[in-house]
Amino acid sequence: MLHDHFIQCDHDPFLMGLSYVVSVLGSFTALQLAISIPQARTARQRWSAIASAGAAMGGGAIWAMHFIAMLACRMELAVSYHLGITALSAVIGIVSCMLGLAVAGSGMFNWTKLALAGTCMGLGVTGMHYTGMAAMQMAAQTHYDIALVGASALIAIVASTVALWLAFNLRGKWQMLGSALVMGIAVCGMHYTGMQAATFVPDAQMAAAGGLSGPKLGMGIFAVTTVLLAVVLSTSLLRHRQRALVQI
Repeated sequence: MLHDHFIQCDHDPFLMGLSYVVSVLGSFTALQLAISIPQARTARQRWSAIASAGAAMGGGAIWAMHFIAMLACRMELAVSYHLGITALSAVIGIVSCMLGLAVAGSGMFNWTKLALAGTCMGLGVTGMHYTGMAAMQMAAQTHYDIALVGASALIAIVASTVALWLAFNLRGKWQMLGSALVMGIAVCGMHYTGMQAATFVPDAQMAAAGGLSGPKLGMGIFAVTTVLLAVVLSTSLLRHRQRALVQI
């Protein structure tokens, strides 16, 4: 909707809800997978656990939430998303989460290491968000409020630090569920703060090119991500149950 010389973004509440649900599921799955990091007996097992937990957190809880929420933004002009840049944003999100888990999970757990890992992961999440924003193709230019950009980065760092602490300190299923619900709120808070930092100004010289677009795409990403996370989570829970039976 046009408002003076700015373009207003109205969000689809249904897709906003889906973005929160996938963020919670991704967070819960990542917390469950992270249990295997300190329990790993070999370097291969450790890196396998870091990769799986990082992919669940970065790909599910953060990137899928971000992209579905981006598709929830409705404007009265054509908007599509550059496939290559969108894929790059996903890689940044996943790699930054893996890095955070690797740093926090190396050696003895301590607050200095946690702060470093949380900062690296938070800055990576911030980079993922604004790279995803750069993937927008439309007849408009995007301008940012630096103060709100800084606020979104701070939220990302705090949320990442909390997520890493939870990953290495929680074990109960109900604790993990409660933490995942809170993490979903934190991740969404970072995203919508970042969106609030953006102002879209019409520019007829720019135009949407071919790319990813449409609310059905958001629902498709939700469906695929949910199925993948559910399969990974079920497999992880089954393995932990089998290990517990063997120990008995």
